[in-house]
Amino acid sequence: MKLLVCAMEASSNIHLKELKKYLNNNVELVGVFDKELGNPLYDLTALAIMGIVDALKKLRFFFKLRDELVVLAKDCDKVLLMDSSGFNLPLAKKLRETYPNKEIIYYILPQAWAWKKGRVAKLEKYCTKLCSIIPFESEMYSDKNKITYVGHPLLDEIKDFKEELSNTNKIAFMPGSRKTEITNLMPIFKELIKRIPNKEYILIIPEKFDNEYIKKIYGDISDFTISKNTHKTLQEAEYAFICSGTATLEAGLIGTPFTLSYIAKKFDYFIGSLFVKLNFVGLANIFFEKMGKAPLHSEFLQENVTVENLFNDYQNMDKNLFFENSKILRDYLKNGSSQNVAKIIQN
Repeated sequence: MKLLVCAMEASSNIHLKELKKYLNNNVELVGVFDKELGNPLYDLTALAIMGIVDALKKLRFFFKLRDELVVLAKDCDKVLLMDSSGFNLPLAKKLRETYPNKEIIYYILPQAWAWKKGRVAKLEKYCTKLCSIIPFESEMYSDKNKITYVGHPLLDEIKDFKEELSNTNKIAFMPGSRKTEITNLMPIFKELIKRIPNKEYILIIPEKFDNEYIKKIYGDISDFTISKNTHKTLQEAEYAFICSGTATLEAGLIGTPFTLSYIAKKFDYFIGSLFVKLNFVGLANIFFEKMGKAPLHSEFLQENVTVENLFNDYQNMDKNLFFENSKILRDYLKNGSSQNVAKIIQN
C-alpha cells in the first residue's frame, strides 16, 4: 500500500513514528513528514514558519506544495492528513475535488470544539474517516459513522506513569517553546526558585534549540539543571511549573502535580478570548469539566502569573488528590491511538 502523508508539525511526526510501528512493512509513506521515517518530498525544516511575515513570504511555496501533493496522490491508495488544519483542510478539499473516490483519513483533528466550529462541516465533506483523540469531540459531528474516538497518542508515547508520589527534591520548569512564552515566564521562574530552597531545579528545553539560541532567549540559567527529555524529567520530578500546552496533559497523565501559567501578548490574548469560549486553558481541566468534576490543577493567566501566586499554589495544592485524579484522567482517555489508527488505515 502506498500512503500519502501530510504531517507538517514536529508533534505530528512523534505521533506518526508511533503509528508506523503498527503499519505493515508493505505500507510505503510518501509526502511530507520527518526524514527519519522515510523519504519525504520535503524535509520538515523547509516548512518552518516564524511569524506572519515569514508565512506571507512562503505562501507561494505552500500553494506549490499543495499542488505537488495532489499530483503525488494519484498513485497512492489512501491519504493520511495529520493536524495543521490551515494547510491540510484546503489540501483535503483539493484532493476530494480531484479524486472523488480517494479515501482521505484525518488524524489529530483541528480543535473545532474550541473555536472555528465551521471546520466540522468541511471535515465531514472532504474526509472519509476522522480519527478523534478527544473523547467528547464526536458530539459536534452529524455523521457519527465518519468519526471514531481512537484513543490518545500520549498514552502510546508516555512509557511510565507514577505508581506513587515521592519527594525527589526535583522541580521541573517548562516555560514553553515560543520565544514570547519563554521570555515572559523565565524571570518569574528565576525569582520563584528563591522561594523554594534546597531543591534541584530542572529546566526542560526543546531539543531543537542550540546553545547560542538558549543563551540568547533564556539568559542566565546557571541555577538550573538542563533537560531535553520531557517525559523522563516529569517522571522524576515531585512538582512542575508548566506553560500551557500539551505538556500540561503529559504531566497530568504521568501523575506529576503542577501549576499552569501562561502570559501571552495582551493583543493576542484579547483576540483569542473573543474566539475561544472555554472556561479553562489546560486540556486536563477541559476534560474534567466534561466529566462534571472540579479542575485537576490551577491555572494562572496574564497578570495573575506572579511569584506569590505560583508559590502559594505549590504550597497549598492537595497533591494526593491530584495523584488520584491523574488515574481518572488516564481512564478517561482509555488507551493509546496508534494501533487503532493503523487498523483504520489498513482496513
